[in-house]
Amino acid sequence: MRTSPLQQLYSYGQGSRVFSTTFGFSIPPCDLKAYLDKEYSIPAIENDIRSASTRLIVACAGPNDKVVGFAQLTEFTSEPCIEDLESIVELQRLYVDPDYHGSGIGKTLTKEVEAMARSQGYRIIWLGVWEGNFAAQRVYEAMGFTRVGEHEFKMGRCIQTDWIMIKDL
Repeated sequence: MRTSPLQQLYSYGQGSRVFSTTFGFSIPPCDLKAYLDKEYSIPAIENDIRSASTRLIVACAGPNDKVVGFAQLTEFTSEPCIEDLESIVELQRLYVDPDYHGSGIGKTLTKEVEAMARSQGYRIIWLGVWEGNFAAQRVYEAMGFTRVGEHEFKMGRCIQTDWIMIKDL
């Protein structure tokens, strides 16, 4: 029996797995677990999917339509370093399965999210990227994002710094 992409997000913990693979080395295991239990639990994912202010795009590949990435567009969020609060939207999550890094899936998801944001009337898209994720920073810069500030990102008791980046749409 085939599973839908949303069922895969639930049952295989795609977001949790990709987050752990990408960032797990940088924080204590107890803090990682606390963060994942809060942000990637089934109720949290269901809340994101049901929220009127959140849009989710899922990328699938292969004969079984395996979920290999997803992106989340979230309305009504901002940061103090962003000036135009009327027409901004957040690219809150962009995760690609490590087996598919370099395949263009992340760029395709980003372009789709940007098109969705433009169609909804947004002029600026923003995101937070961990200061230690140099590869992602380079990709975002190549796609036209610029750094405008930073904020603290809390996972359990661990606090890291994210760069805030924006792009005109």
